[in-house]
Amino acid sequence: MTTNSQLISGETFFFPDKSDISQVSLSDDEINEKYKKGEIRIVTEQARYPLDSIETMLDSKKYILNPEYQRRKRWGNTRKSRLIESFIMNVPIPPIFLYEVEYSIYEVMDGLQRLTAIYDFYKGKFDLEGLEYWQELNGRNYTNLPEQIKRGIDRRYLSSIVLLQETAKSTEEADSLKQIVFERLNSGGEKLTPQETRNALGNGKFNQLCIELAKNDSFRKMWKLPLESEGEERLLESESYRKMEDVELVLRFFAYRHIANSKFTVDKFLDSYLKQANNYSDETIKNLGKLFNETINLIYSIFKNSAFIPPKQKRDNKAPLKTIYDPIMQVFANNISYKESFLKHSQSIQKDLYSNKELLLVKEENNRLLFDGRYNNKKDVEARIKYFQNFLEGYI
Repeated sequence: MTTNSQLISGETFFFPDKSDISQVSLSDDEINEKYKKGEIRIVTEQARYPLDSIETMLDSKKYILNPEYQRRKRWGNTRKSRLIESFIMNVPIPPIFLYEVEYSIYEVMDGLQRLTAIYDFYKGKFDLEGLEYWQELNGRNYTNLPEQIKRGIDRRYLSSIVLLQETAKSTEEADSLKQIVFERLNSGGEKLTPQETRNALGNGKFNQLCIELAKNDSFRKMWKLPLESEGEERLLESESYRKMEDVELVLRFFAYRHIANSKFTVDKFLDSYLKQANNYSDETIKNLGKLFNETINLIYSIFKNSAFIPPKQKRDNKAPLKTIYDPIMQVFANNISYKESFLKHSQSIQKDLYSNKELLLVKEENNRLLFDGRYNNKKDVEARIKYFQNFLEGYI
């Protein structure tokens, strides 16, 4: 039994051939020639913006504050205030990075939080708080600062590095070079998770579908995540939400429908799938969204909040696990046409799902548990899918 037996129209996925990725060997002369031709060389220029010009600059609409590059980790007023304190003290601030989308139209790749903090400060949207060295300014905003402090802030600059449009010869090359820069920018400091990087670099209509589906109440309850209706402040208290793990779980569901042919690590698998799925037709994306919602709501109707929690042998762990989520979602999705039968027998399904102790062991692996979270490669996922499929056959 394979996971791709129930694919819908237009749901295609082709794995790149690993044989295409080989070690390149060039002579010194060839390397020098490659450099002279400017292959993989990014064209940049530098600029400096007076802080008191940033408000007008952002209002001009020439700077795209692309929310897709923004992580869910928003700056609070204390962090914004300390940025302003750094300017008061003339502490060097890292440059922001812009990409020239069209002539004189720029997309903010890195530095969105710094720009919006400065913008909000000049707009008087927050009072300074949590200052360490200028505590006497706590509670003040730009309009009521002492005149000398105002002037001092106004004469500070924010530096920028602009990736010029001529860097790339095509849209595909531009996307590739932006990915290189974005990943290198975020290789230090507070590193982005793979899903945060996907969200920034692989945004498209399928990525937006995953973000929207992650708001499903049944899904969030089973993963013990705050509900969207509880508001952004409550959501941001969840580390899983801030790291976009909820969106990655949705993406996993769709990608794992093709796991039978997977050749890569999970991260590369998800990267490649998202890139291709963003090109699906609107009709295919609509049908996949419907399938996810039907599947997640069906599973919640049967198991409630315990759906992805391990069987009794591992009940010391009450947290939902991907080792349950991945296979059970695949099997119920592939058998969604039998939904009414499953609902009719929901109590029996819930009670007996893990009742076959013999099948819960993987004998060739020293009788380890089939749902042991330490094992989650392709072979393990397929074994769990087979277990759930065999179980549900009794209700079809």
